[in-house]
Amino acid sequence: MEPELQTPVPSPCINICKMVPETGLCQGCARTIDEIRAWRNASDDERRAIWAEIRRRQGEHGTSLER
Repeated sequence: MEPELQTPVPSPCINICKMVPETGLCQGCARTIDEIRAWRNASDDERRAIWAEIRRRQGEHGTSLER
């Protein structure tokens, strides 16, 4: 099952925590720093929205998270 469909929604973090200056995204999870900060207090719906953005970014860049 896709992580964004689970309850509770799991974090996309894969412990490769390095911000890429050119994109403003984490190298490991493809989140912005604001999304990373917000994750802790986000509702499941907000977390699903973040996952949707991650999936959109992956489609644009042809990448996927190692899960």
